[in-house]
Amino acid sequence: MIKYIYLLAGGALGTYLRYFVSGLSYKWFDWTFPVGTLVVNLAGSFFIGLLWGVFESLNMNPNIRIFLFVGLLGGFTTFSSFMLETLNLYRDGEIKLAVYNLLTNNIFGVVLVVAGFLLSKFILTTIK
Repeated sequence: MIKYIYLLAGGALGTYLRYFVSGLSYKWFDWTFPVGTLVVNLAGSFFIGLLWGVFESLNMNPNIRIFLFVGLLGGFTTFSSFMLETLNLYRDGEIKLAVYNLLTNNIFGVVLVVAGFLLSKFILTTIK
């Protein structure tokens, strides 16, 4: 039960930080480009790599690992988890799987966003 408390606390904090950092980024950069999301994704990727490198060799309490990696950084951005999984595939010598992971997540992610958007427009048009 305690691991769920760590998970929820990390997730809540990560979500707040995503909202805060993204909003701050849009204030600093008055661009049409989604700079807030870019900053959050890149920062999350950096920090998950940094923390994984530090804690990989330590005997970390599983609850702290859940708080940081699943909760905090998962709430901050799932992109960071995706990048860490890709790194670990690469480090394990699974180069083809690492490339496949990158391509499938990005290509199918875009395709499914478009599909979901078009489906919602179709449903809304049909209902009216």
